[in-house]
Amino acid sequence: MRSLFTSAIAMFGLLFISQSAMSTEFINRAVFPKVQTIEIDDLYNNRDNYLIVDVRSSYEYETLHIKDAIHINMDEGDFIANIQALRAQDARPIVFYCNGHTCRKAYQACQRADDYGVNDTIAFDAGVFDWTRNHPDQAVLLGQSPVDPSRLISNEKIQQHMLDPEEFARRVGPNSIVLDIRDSFQKEGINLFPMYQRSVPMDNQRIAAFVQRAKDENKTLLIYDAVGRQVSWLQYFLEAENVPSYYFMRGGARAFLEFNGS
Repeated sequence: MRSLFTSAIAMFGLLFISQSAMSTEFINRAVFPKVQTIEIDDLYNNRDNYLIVDVRSSYEYETLHIKDAIHINMDEGDFIANIQALRAQDARPIVFYCNGHTCRKAYQACQRADDYGVNDTIAFDAGVFDWTRNHPDQAVLLGQSPVDPSRLISNEKIQQHMLDPEEFARRVGPNSIVLDIRDSFQKEGINLFPMYQRSVPMDNQRIAAFVQRAKDENKTLLIYDAVGRQVSWLQYFLEAENVPSYYFMRGGARAFLEFNGS
């Protein structure tokens, strides 16, 4: 009897730990309790039964996405109109995804779709990185598939190329090329390094010319965005182009302005 009781307690403990780990791993499930979610293997094994929609920015999608996923940027004004048009063409459940785990866009897309009468939506909250690690045959990185999971850039690798605003500013000069990749609405008329920088949108074709120039002239690329988040996606392109020397500004323009008391 004691053995059975002990086993039951142990099983309950394991179940509790498993549920606690799940709630910690997917912290936004508690924030969006009404949003249905799908696990990675369920989506992989039944992917033809769903419309898989990537709701991130165009640059993120073009860098890394689930194979055959439809791209509809949730931040664009025509998001709902595009989702309604998609539903009119196809009655399959819609699975939204973003970067996973701490990213809320997949949940928010489900919520917004439901608010406008588009039902039968699901959030794949494990996201594109977990998908690529588990199913590289169904992922696309910089236009190529299957994906070698070792090419996914770790946070450690990103941090190796991050400079605090003071050190970033110190390196600005004749031996560097400074790129401001902020969107026009993010700039608010402020250029941090007007004598040196070039404003370039997040577009590999536009950035490629500066990448080649940096390589030809043996200069360091110094790149900053609004808050230090967009640059991690640009790193995939820089690594693919074998850029020998490049750095980003930790915290982006916002951190620089705060550092200088602006």
